[in-house]
Amino acid sequence: MVTTKTLSNGVRVIVKRMEGLLSVTMGVLVGTGAAYETDEEDGISHFIEHMQFKGTDKHTAFGLSDAFDALGAQVNAFTGKDLTCFYAKSTSDHAAEAFSLLAELFLDSTFPEDEMAREKGVVIEEINMDEDSPEDLCLDLLARAAYGNRGFGRNILGPASNVRGFTREQLFAYKKERYCPQNIVISFAGNIELSLALELTEQYFGRMQPCAFTQRKPPVVREINNLFRKKPIEQAHFAFAFPTIARDDPSFAATQVMNMILGGGMSSRLFKKVREELGLAYSVYSYSSHYEETGLFTVYAGVNPQKAESAAEAVVKVIEEFKRDGVTQEEFLRGREQMKSGNIFSQENTSSQMLLYGKQLLYKNEVYDFEKRMAEISALALDDIHAAIARNFEFEKACVASVGNLEKAIAL
Repeated sequence: MVTTKTLSNGVRVIVKRMEGLLSVTMGVLVGTGAAYETDEEDGISHFIEHMQFKGTDKHTAFGLSDAFDALGAQVNAFTGKDLTCFYAKSTSDHAAEAFSLLAELFLDSTFPEDEMAREKGVVIEEINMDEDSPEDLCLDLLARAAYGNRGFGRNILGPASNVRGFTREQLFAYKKERYCPQNIVISFAGNIELSLALELTEQYFGRMQPCAFTQRKPPVVREINNLFRKKPIEQAHFAFAFPTIARDDPSFAATQVMNMILGGGMSSRLFKKVREELGLAYSVYSYSSHYEETGLFTVYAGVNPQKAESAAEAVVKVIEEFKRDGVTQEEFLRGREQMKSGNIFSQENTSSQMLLYGKQLLYKNEVYDFEKRMAEISALALDDIHAAIARNFEFEKACVASVGNLEKAIAL
């Protein structure tokens, strides 16, 4: 059973009750992230996410984590390009206490100066860690190659120079503009009584003051770049990005099945050819990112530097054959079943359901329809996959990123 409600101040709440379970996941989703930031704000969404945990008038940072632990609850948060999410998971009998703490850290964080100073060091170390994680660095470079230095091309962490300079006033000002009731969804998934979930939301989030919220429009500038970072590491990493559909496009399901066939699993074309047959990569896969305004289809591989060019040529050949020859009926049926089972499996996970239903309400102001989604996948035919392939893989519009101890950048 799924129920939604909009509070008088504009906060939306969605509750998916999953009887028979012993736990519940609760989340606070905010429609903001790296893509909405200005140059001066670059990295602020992520830094605020960190600072929300650093103390309120009632609890210190340690006091908050200790209180969650005392309930046996888990708490975390993440920042994306167009979403920031704070969430907790608890046993059903501790749902009220866990939500009270989650609401407290979200609504009442004070951003103490001493904690800000410490957390700046923590985030800068996270930036350094990202630099030392070549796969992450490669994919960050790829986004910049496709979209430039703004909007969806931004690194979520932001530059260290910005992080060092953030002030409490900047954090509060950004929250005042972006953390508005109309831009917030509260999502519950698991074994929780509907009346309790609605009561808790009203009790804590009903006190938020309405504000005149205006959604920013992230700049979407398509660029075609080849970015390379030389690093003395053991592996070489490269990725290709092709423009793809936005998330509301009617061919979304076909694009997802297409991805499963090309690089979504151990039976995919890329895995079988590049890893199993040629032995050129340990990790090779594809995935797609879809936003309201744009989308990107990514193919990635981590390889031996001496075999990097051969691996890149093999990946390109697989894509060219995929585009030229299409897929077999067997591949189509297998990919479609993988998509269906993935959706079914997620229905049994409270964290996945909290995020899935919360995002659908936040992005589209509608309830996610599982039966409709399954029907769309089941209705797909082989021709739909071929149509999706035809819309992707325009090599003249593709971007490239590579990282490693290479003499030159990987090129298409």
